[in-house]
Amino acid sequence: MPRSASTSRPTAADLAAARDVTIPDLIAPGLRVLFCGINPGLWSGATGYHFARPGNRFWPALHRSGFSPRQLRPDEQQALLDLGLGITNVAPRTTAKADELTKDELRAGGIALRDRVATYRPRVLAVLGLGAYRTAFARPRTVVGPQPDPLGDTEVWVLPNPSGLNAHYTVDALAAEFRTLREALD
Repeated sequence: MPRSASTSRPTAADLAAARDVTIPDLIAPGLRVLFCGINPGLWSGATGYHFARPGNRFWPALHRSGFSPRQLRPDEQQALLDLGLGITNVAPRTTAKADELTKDELRAGGIALRDRVATYRPRVLAVLGLGAYRTAFARPRTVVGPQPDPLGDTEVWVLPNPSGLNAHYTVDALAAEFRTLREALD
């Protein structure tokens, strides 16, 4: 059973044990947006919740952009489904940093992601990480924003990685990119 992200903190042993595990997608047919991280971090592996590490800006950006009526905690992720939102990852295994993934893992993840999108048919796939998208989909010149090539009927957007390690974007700048997507849906 996942621990509450608001009440407990994984120990060093918990984090070590979380290496290379997977956590379930938060997904359902016909979502408005399927957000796609690069891969789960160790905090997510230890807690069982997506974007669980303190300092990750996914939850604040989601709220500030207007996708959620209040800032949700990772342990409240199930509420996203009621908002027509879901979460998956390009690569399923947990790592301390995304750069531990190989290019082959990212390319294989791109293939698996295409299959997931074909099965669940979200209106938009929003990949959270420019470099991961470029590798997974063999699109080296991709920039942040809507992409010209849909996956079937699913629009594809690339948004910045919300990890606290992504110093190029503040939480407000992330929220602005998320808001651009939300406004395009409305």
